[in-house]
Amino acid sequence: MPDQPQQSKKSFLYVVVCAAGIAGDAGNLITAAQAQHWDVGVVATPQSLGFIDVQAIETQTGYPIRSAWRAPGDPRPLPPADAIAVASATFNKWAAGISDTLAVGVLCEAYGFGIPTAVFPYLNSAQAAHPAYRQSLDRLREMGVLIGGADRFRWEEALELLVPRLSPRT
Repeated sequence: MPDQPQQSKKSFLYVVVCAAGIAGDAGNLITAAQAQHWDVGVVATPQSLGFIDVQAIETQTGYPIRSAWRAPGDPRPLPPADAIAVASATFNKWAAGISDTLAVGVLCEAYGFGIPTAVFPYLNSAQAAHPAYRQSLDRLREMGVLIGGADRFRWEEALELLVPRLSPRT
């Protein structure tokens, strides 16, 4: 397709970043993925752009960070995802299918495309106490989303969860 970027022989990981204090360390996941021979692109919520070093991440991945919808006919800046890691996820709308940002839209579509997806919640205890949080996690599990970070937040866990779910590239 003419509007697709050059397809790599490596698996392509989307790292979806939400606005949370730990988002500034998303480069750790990118580094771990690249060490395991993944190509990586970042899809960020508009609010998370203030939490990350956009220029450093774009330099590290070689791709622009996506945070807004593209216009019809504009080229796709990232290849299709083979897997998605949502790190760090805050109290979200994804489980409810509320696709009001590009990042949530990508996640909602991932379910329909069957793209293996892992999420790493990172929110405060007051937000986690809300009943909708547990309901959201249950819904995501029902959708086949892998939930990580139960004991502690480890960026590399995303790859540990996703690699067994990947189909080999042909």
